[in-house]
Amino acid sequence: MQFMLLFSRQGKLRLQKWYVPLSDKEKKKITRELVQTVLARKPKMCSFLEWRDLKIVYKRYASLYFCCAIEDQDNELITLEIIHRYVELLDKYFGSVCELDIIFNFEKAYFILDEFLLGGEVQETSKKNVLKAIEQADLLQECIITISTTTEDFPVCNQNGTACSQ
Repeated sequence: MQFMLLFSRQGKLRLQKWYVPLSDKEKKKITRELVQTVLARKPKMCSFLEWRDLKIVYKRYASLYFCCAIEDQDNELITLEIIHRYVELLDKYFGSVCELDIIFNFEKAYFILDEFLLGGEVQETSKKNVLKAIEQADLLQECIITISTTTEDFPVCNQNGTACSQ
């Protein structure tokens, strides 16, 4: 996979993940072009299209389009399944995911994607294992927040254990 884009029906980019090195200018150009192309297509049209030297696979879920670019020899149906699996993971985590979940919790959406895909390839096929890793990361984050809020009254220490000024 070259990249994944999530955008709304209004063409607002909600999430982007690039697995190939491109300049910001090129990324913006590609994004603008693809969003316009996908949004111009009728709902009954095929979810695959050839674009430049890539194949674009997209799927609309509620108000969001999930769009992936793959190489010419890659399988479109597997990519469609990857999109669907990502939506299922988001759904499980957020409980019926919506566009607002992505907007206000974009870091979690990225984290879920990173647990699922690595370098544009599927890293973990088990939804249970991906969700378990996310749950563990959430617990760790909660512990860090708890520790940082309970130690505010204590002086910050150096590595050798001596107190520093706050």
